[in-house]
Amino acid sequence: MISVRGLSKRFGAKYAVADLSFDVAPGRVTGFLGPNGSGKSTTMRCMLGLDRPDAGGATFDGVPYGQLDRPLHQVGALLDAGYVHPGRTGRNHLRWLAASNGLPVSRVDECLAVVGLAQVAAKRVRTYSLGMKQRLGLAGVLLGDPHTVILDEPANGLDPEGIRWIRDVLVHLAGQGKTVLVSSHLLSEMALMANSLVVIGKGQLIEQCTVDDFVGRYGDHWVRVRSPRVRTLVEALTAGGASVSPIDDVTVDVRGPTAAQVGELAARYQVTLHELSTQTGSLEDAFLKATAGVQEYSAEVLR
Repeated sequence: MISVRGLSKRFGAKYAVADLSFDVAPGRVTGFLGPNGSGKSTTMRCMLGLDRPDAGGATFDGVPYGQLDRPLHQVGALLDAGYVHPGRTGRNHLRWLAASNGLPVSRVDECLAVVGLAQVAAKRVRTYSLGMKQRLGLAGVLLGDPHTVILDEPANGLDPEGIRWIRDVLVHLAGQGKTVLVSSHLLSEMALMANSLVVIGKGQLIEQCTVDDFVGRYGDHWVRVRSPRVRTLVEALTAGGASVSPIDDVTVDVRGPTAAQVGELAARYQVTLHELSTQTGSLEDAFLKATAGVQEYSAEVLR
């Protein structure tokens, strides 16, 4: 369990994080979301003792990171995959991490195989692509088999196969009962792997809830109707105040009434329905709506 309480961090006169509190439960993937400049990376750095907060802090199963007796065994974190000595080989990078934490050398090769770098372990890190560095960083996270995993943009630089792989790894870790906190701007991926969300903006908490609750609260919802007599139904719907958007000659999207209400109206007018389904917008749409007022940079819409 990760607990963040009253965390604040100021740079000059500006607060990057302001009185932020949230929990991350074990056994699930928790997505850490926010626009650029929202304070996600600063929060993670303060949690791990890389930045000193002005107030508040974080604990891991009740213990601050700086007081963990075996940190790599308890919390595995990757905030910057590029922060690796370029002259070392991938294997030697992991070997010094293992040695500094009392881990057997055999664990190095096990983790290299897990992340798919066994064949390039003898190459120097300067020759690695960004995606390869991400895999190497994850190998370092897994070395101590920690009960808590914290990742900042782990899919950065990965190809589609790699993105799916990291998703499967994180879901697997959560399935083992580990606490997983992951920051990402790939909201389509987050929708596939996350159970819970912590959403922040301008350093403050916007929402902490399940993905379904978040989309239910901020996402778009409508009813799709397909019928050979859709025009008859449209006339009745618009007369009742519904908003109707045509898709094609026989299909419309209806906003306002529920699917049950549309079905009852169709039965009243003896309109045969070939489709009557409730539609829900994406996590991306819900995120944009929830954070519309806390975007640090807003561009004009091109027309």
